[in-house]
Amino acid sequence: MSEIKKAQQAKQVIIDEIKEKLSRAKSAVVIDYMGITVEQADAMRKNLREADVDYTVYKNTLMKRAIEGTEFEALGEVLEGPSAFALSYDDVTAPARVLSKAMKDFEKMSFKAAVVEGSFYDAAGVEALAKIPGREELIAKFMGSIQSPVSKAVRTFAAIRDDKAAQEA
Repeated sequence: MSEIKKAQQAKQVIIDEIKEKLSRAKSAVVIDYMGITVEQADAMRKNLREADVDYTVYKNTLMKRAIEGTEFEALGEVLEGPSAFALSYDDVTAPARVLSKAMKDFEKMSFKAAVVEGSFYDAAGVEALAKIPGREELIAKFMGSIQSPVSKAVRTFAAIRDDKAAQEA
């Protein structure tokens, strides 16, 4: 087998890996990752892993071939220069949130674009996504907003009952 065929097969394995990940992903964020140290990159990867985000650096040409015909195809227009990819399979805003925090800490990376549940976002759109709280926090806020009126009603009824009991005594 020629060296060229071996190289093509090796590239196809990577493309298939990317396609498999994208088939499960609900969101993908592309960043320019240049200018960070190895220690900073390791710290960022740890935070991404804790948020269940798959963070990988692929060659742009391989990524372009892998996203052809998928909902992530729009990302091809930003694949110039150094690019890293953060994929989330559950919490669609997790990659943007975690990377945004890293960017504040390291000040050298920048968002390129994202696709979240089929919708394309430019760099400004990704920054807006990063401000959306995570699923667990949103659920907690929702539950708090539901409990607040119920708690007020219970306190009001209790006060009426106590007042009525005081009047009868």
